[in-house]
Amino acid sequence: MAAEVVVGAGLGYGPSGKLLDVYRPAGASEPVPVVLLWHGQGPDERDVLAAVARAAAERGVVALVPDWRPDAPDGGRTHLRESADFVRRNAAGLGGDPERIVLAGWSRGGKAAVGVALNPGAFDGWRPRAVVGIAGAYLTAAPSTGTVPIEDARQNGGSFAPPPVWLVHGTMDPVVDVERSRELHRALDERGWPVSLDELATDHAGVIMTEYVPERQRCLPSTAGHAVEAGSRTADVLARAAGIPVPGSHPRP
Repeated sequence: MAAEVVVGAGLGYGPSGKLLDVYRPAGASEPVPVVLLWHGQGPDERDVLAAVARAAAERGVVALVPDWRPDAPDGGRTHLRESADFVRRNAAGLGGDPERIVLAGWSRGGKAAVGVALNPGAFDGWRPRAVVGIAGAYLTAAPSTGTVPIEDARQNGGSFAPPPVWLVHGTMDPVVDVERSRELHRALDERGWPVSLDELATDHAGVIMTEYVPERQRCLPSTAGHAVEAGSRTADVLARAAGIPVPGSHPRP
């Protein structure tokens, strides 16, 4: 049974003055895992991830979705670091377990999240419990690190024990081809790193339970069957990465 979700909107998270939203399962009797979820290319689009964040919270995690600006002079790295620092400092006060933080992201945010897993030195050695990359492209530099995730995977293999990497991608994605996630999956698997890939029958927006609306130039919540199904499965992956069992799903990588 899905948990009731309490939403806290517009919480400031760092010196840059950016805001984040918090999705919490109501009535939890003890601290629960935390998911920090980064949005994609559009600046300050935390609302785009509202549907999938709520679905993840229904499964028992505290989901935090910050605004950040990929068009900032540093590519958004300062905002990303500030949001990660905030979550690490404040997880307990939000009902979360600071020892069980999952870093996740969609599209450009997915590349940023995976970048941290494969180059932890860029975030002062921080290693989240797990990382989830949703519809990301990993052949160019991540805004979080300035390095290329797939190259980091090939160069850093064996130099440290990575957190589990969970990849999710739509097989009908016209924006970022699913082959980008397949390539990274192969590169990590060849080095014995813990990795999984869930391929979903949807597009770039559907994987987070949305659809792109051209006249709004934005992804908005969708009731289309493929998007609802895919977004639900993405939320399952976020929960599984956080250590929450999901009936009918495969085990962690």
